[in-house]
Amino acid sequence: MSDIAALVLPLFGLIFLGYLIARITKQPEQAMGWLNTFIIYAALPALFFKLLSTTPVEKLASWDFILSNLSVTFVIFLLVFFTGLLVLREKIPPATIQGLAAAYGNIGYMGPAIAILAFGEKAAVPVALIFCFENVMHFVIAPTCMAISGEEKRKISDLIKEIAKRVFFHPFIIATIIGVGAAFIEFSPPKPIAALIQYLAQAAAPCALFAMGVSLALRPLKRVPPELGYIVPANLVIHPLLMYVVLSWVGNFDPIWLYTAVLLAALPTATNVYVLAQQYGVWIERASATILISTVSSIVTVSGLLYAVTTGMLPPDLFP
Repeated sequence: MSDIAALVLPLFGLIFLGYLIARITKQPEQAMGWLNTFIIYAALPALFFKLLSTTPVEKLASWDFILSNLSVTFVIFLLVFFTGLLVLREKIPPATIQGLAAAYGNIGYMGPAIAILAFGEKAAVPVALIFCFENVMHFVIAPTCMAISGEEKRKISDLIKEIAKRVFFHPFIIATIIGVGAAFIEFSPPKPIAALIQYLAQAAAPCALFAMGVSLALRPLKRVPPELGYIVPANLVIHPLLMYVVLSWVGNFDPIWLYTAVLLAALPTATNVYVLAQQYGVWIERASATILISTVSSIVTVSGLLYAVTTGMLPPDLFP
């Protein structure tokens, strides 16, 4: 149990510190701007490049792993989306945000930190692959569903341009593409550049987790939406469970890859869901509440998952 505490406490401790300091200092939300800019445009891209550029190229073309992961995440989105649409009689925009709240985990800020701390640097490759391809999927889902709903009047060409811009201009995805290219040509940056990349990469996890805590403090919980009764379990329990079963069934993946995918599927709702809710002007306060409740709840669920993995309760393959 002490090993689990050693893994979990630094991660959630940094989130708590960010939350506590933000509540004490009462800085305006605009004060977060440059920290988020540093994380998104410098620290996390440096981490992805550093780890991917030294990875054998054949490991980066694991399409069975990528497609299995995307399929499970998309099923979770559809499950919650149609629950909102057909059971609760929601319109497409709020049902879309609900689906994303269940399927879009915090794989950007929490993902690299917790996976690498738990499983070592070998987890970096599946983290990067999951992050890139899942983000592409989410970047496609959100504007497409909003366009289908008729809430946004736009040409198909404009929609395609927006999706392409979100995908190919995202700093994490750019860093991943460059990292894969460097691995392909076996390029190593000069020592001064490599040292700079190393410094930035080391700052990625603590800064991202601290910023996440600050973000939670800036959006205090006003009420608990009833929809969280099925969104949070879908996010924290059904998603990782289904990921584990499907990846075990599809193929004999490296245990670290399988456990990394399951761990990322168990992460709480991404802060980007709140950003999307704001962008489309729908389900804003409820998206904020979902992020807070799922993050607090994940202390228990993620700790339980890590305990099951480290003690051997969760075998690396259900169907050996």
